[in-house]
Amino acid sequence: MPPSISNSQSIAAAITAVCLVILLLLLRFAYVTYRTGRPHRTPQRRRLRTLIVLGSGGHTAEMINLLEVLPKERFEPRVYIAAATDNMSLQKARVFESSLGSQVEVAEFHQVYRSREVGQSYLTSVGTTIFAIGHALWLIFQIRPEVIICNGPGTCIPLCIAAFFFKLAGLRWSSIFYVESIARVRKLSLSGLLLYKLHLADQIFVQWPQLQKTYPKAHYVGRLM
Repeated sequence: MPPSISNSQSIAAAITAVCLVILLLLLRFAYVTYRTGRPHRTPQRRRLRTLIVLGSGGHTAEMINLLEVLPKERFEPRVYIAAATDNMSLQKARVFESSLGSQVEVAEFHQVYRSREVGQSYLTSVGTTIFAIGHALWLIFQIRPEVIICNGPGTCIPLCIAAFFFKLAGLRWSSIFYVESIARVRKLSLSGLLLYKLHLADQIFVQWPQLQKTYPKAHYVGRLM
């Protein structure tokens, strides 16, 4: 067989293999996107390892209010994550856990690198975002949450992307629940908008009816504070 024919066949085989891999990835992406937001069958009494993403300012206060009405025995162990520069939020989470008076240690506390610091330029934030996603991948791999609860801080985006990556890889299926801040009346925050548009979250909850009208796939749950 002439070398030119052999090379052409090799190139054709390589192209076919690449197209097949791309097709399989697209099919997997379509399947995960289809499954996202649909209920999963889990025993009602089984405990769910829960990752809770905290944010500076009012985000942590809102999250603590939400956790107060959450069935504690159902969502445990609880793993709290805040930005590497946000020690106050983790301290509030520790106080909350101490107030429950549990005899068994059911909480863990971690920190994750920010994608972008306040005032940081968008150009330099590209590198820090990549680094933050890498760190988030490692944390999700270590923690292996079954449920992720977040409510607005940008810290949640790398973690949700990492969790979605593991869904695509078929390694872990984490249900992501996003609760929009009560301060958002007519428009989703940037974090909420990204999770909504990219179909990363299984459920998005809003606290104002007019917000649900703008984003019909979100669920209106009333004011939680």
